This record gives sequence, structure tokens and C-alpha cells, in this order.
Amino acid sequence: MTTNELGLGAALRAWRERLPPEAAGRPAPRGRRTPGLRREDLADLAGLSVDYVVRLEQGRATTPSAQVVAALARALQLSTDERDHLYRLAGLQPPATGIIGEHVPPGLQRILARLGDTPAAVFAADWQLVSWNAGWSALLGDPTGIPVKDRNLVRSRFVSGTECHPLAGWPVISGDPEATDRAVVADLRRATGRYPADPRLSGLIREMLQTSPRFAELWHEGSVAGHAEDRKTIHHPAVGPITVDCDVLASTDSDHKIVIYTTTPGTEDASRLELALVTGGLRSPSPAS
Repeated sequence: MTTNELGLGAALRAWRERLPPEAAGRPAPRGRRTPGLRREDLADLAGLSVDYVVRLEQGRATTPSAQVVAALARALQLSTDERDHLYRLAGLQPPATGIIGEHVPPGLQRILARLGDTPAAVFAADWQLVSWNAGWSALLGDPTGIPVKDRNLVRSRFVSGTECHPLAGWPVISGDPEATDRAVVADLRRATGRYPADPRLSGLIREMLQTSPRFAELWHEGSVAGHAEDRKTIHHPAVGPITVDCDVLASTDSDHKIVIYTTTPGTEDASRLELALVTGGLRSPSPAS
């Protein structure tokens, strides 16, 4: 057995081939006998080029960055032990215990995939956006165009100084901006109890205290709470305003949050959401009446 058969490329290929496309929210290609994801699917899910995935699997690229490894682990829905093994194969130290992780557990990944085109995304404990489905991109715009650092809800919401959703490509107005601000800050304070030594979290809080008087005001109130449901109006450029209910589901084990946007069935908002998904290529147009 060669070193290549035991290394990074072989592991990536084995994990890719064991993951059914439908478990990652991808349609199963017709007539394809090879099980698992295609390289193209993995590249798309991880935000990498297909050529780079090929070079990794063939052993021509052996030192991916921590950010790339984290993206591959999420896309392949690895367990925590498998994720740590992937880091070591790449010559990196696995994330330390007690540090906020961006690794999305396989169970949460499956939930995201099974939601289909219902807009949903996963945030880490410090409100860093770490994963989203195609419905989220169709409704709010593709987050891949936003620098990774700016994909943090707390930073961009309070730095922007507006009521608009900072992680969207167009305006998203909260039904109660005051309550939303308070909920986000109170939830962030709760995270400090779980991750008192996390440098990213402490750095985020220091930055916000220095740059946002509004954040500082709310932070010094000392409230601790989880983020509850909310109602928002999304001003979609193709279909107009869509009022959605925003629900936040929390994972007690990993402290991740799944944010889901839904509409009331049979309403004009539901029809506009369906049109937004059509413009995003997720649904076929409804037959004309």
C-alpha cells in the first residue's frame, strides 16, 4: 500500500464517494453508477475550484489551508473525529476544545439538505455564517460574494448602522429592529459563558464595543437570552417585497443556529417567495391558469 493510498487524497475521495448526492441537497445524476458526490458537487459545496479538488485527491496538492479544510469537512458532512483526522492529514492542528467551531455536524447538514428550497442557513455561536442552502441564496443573494470576515451577523449589522439585513444582497427590514438588536446581543453574551477563551469571540466583542455605540449600550445592559423568532420584509429585486417569518433553531450540542425563513401558505407572500425561487432556478414556473 502506497503513502498516497493512506493520505489526504485517498481520504477525501473515500468520503466523497460515500456521501449520497441527495444527502447534500443535490439531485442524483441519472444513469451514473459511481456512488456518492461528483467532484464538481464537492467543489461547489466547498466553494473551491474543480481543478483544486482534483489536485487534492490526486495528491498533487497536499497543504490546504485551515479555511479550505473546514469547508471540505462541512461539505463532506464529516464527524468531529473525521474532521480532526482531515486536519492532521493536511498537516494542521484540529480546532481546540472550547473554541467556537464552524464545523457543521452531519445531522445539521442533513436537516439543511432536507429543507429543500426552504431558505435556511447555519450560524456558529458568534453569529458567523457557515453554511446555507440554495433557497437562502435565491431569497437573499449568494453570500459567497461577501468576504468571510464580513459574514458575521453581529459585525455587519451594528457596523452598517441600518435596519437592513447585512448578509443580503438587497434590503431586509426587521419587523422590530429594537427587539432584534437586543436578541442578537443577548445571545452573543450567552456565547461568552460557553466560550470564555475563544479569541474570535472576544475580538468581535472588543471591536463592537469600540466601533458601535449602540452595541456598547446594549452590551452593558447585561441581558442573556437566546434569539427568538422574528418577522422580516425582504425587498427582493425581482419579485418585490416578501414578508417572512424568521425562526431560529438551536443545536444544544454544537451551539449552532439554523435560521429558517417561511411564509404563510396561500398568501401573496408565499406566491412571491415561489417566484423568487423560480428566478433562482430552484423551481419551474407554475402552469398558467
